[in-house]
Amino acid sequence: MKIMVINGPNLNMLGIREPDLYGRQDYPALVSLVEETCRQNGIEVEIYQSNHEGDIVDKIQAAYGTADGIIINPAAYTHTSIAILDALKAVQLPAVEVHISDISRREPFRQISYAGMACKKTFMGLGLQGYRKAIEWLQAYLNEQKK
Repeated sequence: MKIMVINGPNLNMLGIREPDLYGRQDYPALVSLVEETCRQNGIEVEIYQSNHEGDIVDKIQAAYGTADGIIINPAAYTHTSIAILDALKAVQLPAVEVHISDISRREPFRQISYAGMACKKTFMGLGLQGYRKAIEWLQAYLNEQKK
């Protein structure tokens, strides 16, 4: 089983950017958590981060035929990018949305998740542990689909 974990803009600034909202752990800590969780569960993983919408769309499209599922934190593009939504719909891979903070308790403009409209499940407000939950959920979902 192979999954792709895609992170959007400013996630490379974890630990620096608004630590009261996003925590004090940095992006390498997130990468380590994802890699370790996948290793423990026998999952091959590719992790990608970009601050550029088109690059994220390209990476989603690259998952077609090479990955079994996608975990995505589109970050600010969550609330603005129909292009990311369309890419997720186009590849038709099971996707899980992750947000470190609880976007449902934040500013009104953060209440819409375009990417989430193409995702099977969303984990939010769990800090970096939301990625662990998303990986475990996606693995269980993919295993169930094989039956």
